Amino acid sequence: MTKKIAEKQKRKREENYTVYIVQCCDDTLYTGITTDIKRRLSEHNSDQLGAKYTRYRRPVKIVYTKNLKTHSEALKTEASIKRMNRSEKIRLIGT
Repeated sequence: MTKKIAEKQKRKREENYTVYIVQCCDDTLYTGITTDIKRRLSEHNSDQLGAKYTRYRRPVKIVYTKNLKTHSEALKTEASIKRMNRSEKIRLIGT
Protein backbone atom coordinates (compact mmCIF):
# COMPACT_ATOMS: atom_id res chain seq x y z
CA MET A 1 0.00 0.00 0.00
CA THR A 2 1.39 3.38 -0.93
CA LYS A 3 1.86 6.12 1.62
CA LYS A 4 -0.72 8.32 -0.15
CA ILE A 5 -3.41 5.63 0.00
CA ALA A 6 -2.62 4.88 3.67
CA GLU A 7 -2.96 8.59 4.53
CA LYS A 8 -6.27 8.83 2.69
CA GLN A 9 -7.64 5.79 4.53
CA LYS A 10 -6.48 7.22 7.87
CA ARG A 11 -8.25 10.54 7.18
CA LYS A 12 -11.39 8.65 6.20
CA ARG A 13 -11.34 6.74 9.50
CA GLU A 14 -10.91 9.98 11.45
CA GLU A 15 -13.82 11.83 9.86
CA ASN A 16 -17.17 12.13 11.58
CA TYR A 17 -20.12 10.92 9.57
CA THR A 18 -23.74 11.99 9.66
CA VAL A 19 -26.61 9.75 8.69
CA TYR A 20 -29.53 11.93 7.68
CA ILE A 21 -33.10 11.81 6.50
CA VAL A 22 -34.52 14.56 4.33
CA GLN A 23 -38.18 15.13 3.62
CA CYS A 24 -38.92 15.94 0.01
CA CYS A 25 -41.60 18.35 -1.22
CA ASP A 26 -43.86 15.37 -2.04
CA ASP A 27 -43.54 14.15 1.59
CA THR A 28 -41.31 11.18 0.70
CA LEU A 29 -38.20 10.49 2.77
CA TYR A 30 -34.63 10.03 1.56
CA THR A 31 -31.80 8.63 3.72
CA GLY A 32 -28.09 9.24 3.15
CA ILE A 33 -24.62 9.66 4.67
CA THR A 34 -22.32 12.69 4.60
CA THR A 35 -19.36 14.29 6.34
CA ASP A 36 -20.78 17.79 5.81
CA ILE A 37 -24.54 18.07 6.33
CA LYS A 38 -24.83 21.74 5.27
CA ARG A 39 -23.01 21.07 1.99
CA ARG A 40 -25.05 17.95 1.32
CA LEU A 41 -28.37 19.71 1.90
CA SER A 42 -27.25 22.43 -0.50
CA GLU A 43 -26.35 19.75 -3.07
CA HIS A 44 -29.75 18.07 -2.72
CA ASN A 45 -31.43 21.41 -3.38
CA SER A 46 -29.17 22.41 -6.31
CA ASP A 47 -29.83 21.94 -10.01
CA GLN A 48 -26.69 19.93 -10.76
CA LEU A 49 -25.81 17.91 -7.65
CA GLY A 50 -27.56 15.68 -5.16
CA ALA A 51 -29.18 12.31 -5.49
CA LYS A 52 -31.24 11.52 -8.57
CA TYR A 53 -34.17 10.70 -6.29
CA THR A 54 -34.26 14.16 -4.71
CA ARG A 55 -33.53 16.04 -7.94
CA TYR A 56 -37.19 16.02 -8.94
CA ARG A 57 -38.57 16.38 -5.42
CA ARG A 58 -37.10 19.70 -4.33
CA PRO A 59 -36.93 21.48 -2.07
CA VAL A 60 -35.86 19.03 0.60
CA LYS A 61 -35.40 19.71 4.31
CA ILE A 62 -33.49 17.83 6.96
CA VAL A 63 -35.75 16.06 9.44
CA TYR A 64 -33.26 13.71 11.17
CA THR A 65 -29.51 13.47 11.78
CA LYS A 66 -27.31 11.08 13.72
CA ASN A 67 -23.56 11.64 14.11
CA LEU A 68 -21.26 8.61 14.03
CA LYS A 69 -17.50 8.26 14.31
CA THR A 70 -16.76 5.74 11.57
CA HIS A 71 -17.82 5.15 8.00
CA SER A 72 -18.68 1.56 8.90
CA GLU A 73 -21.07 2.64 11.67
CA ALA A 74 -22.67 5.15 9.33
CA LEU A 75 -23.19 2.55 6.58
CA LYS A 76 -24.78 0.10 9.04
CA THR A 77 -27.06 2.79 10.46
CA GLU A 78 -28.07 3.98 6.99
CA ALA A 79 -28.87 0.40 5.94
CA SER A 80 -30.99 -0.20 9.04
CA ILE A 81 -32.97 3.00 8.42
CA LYS A 82 -33.49 2.11 4.76
CA ARG A 83 -34.95 -1.25 5.83
CA MET A 84 -37.58 0.54 7.95
CA ASN A 85 -41.04 1.16 6.61
CA ARG A 86 -42.42 4.68 6.48
CA SER A 87 -44.21 4.55 9.84
CA GLU A 88 -41.03 3.34 11.57
CA LYS A 89 -39.08 6.22 9.99
CA ILE A 90 -41.72 8.72 11.10
CA ARG A 91 -41.45 7.34 14.63
CA LEU A 92 -37.62 7.67 14.45
CA ILE A 93 -37.88 11.27 13.24
CA GLY A 94 -40.29 12.11 16.05
CA THR A 95 -37.91 10.94 18.79
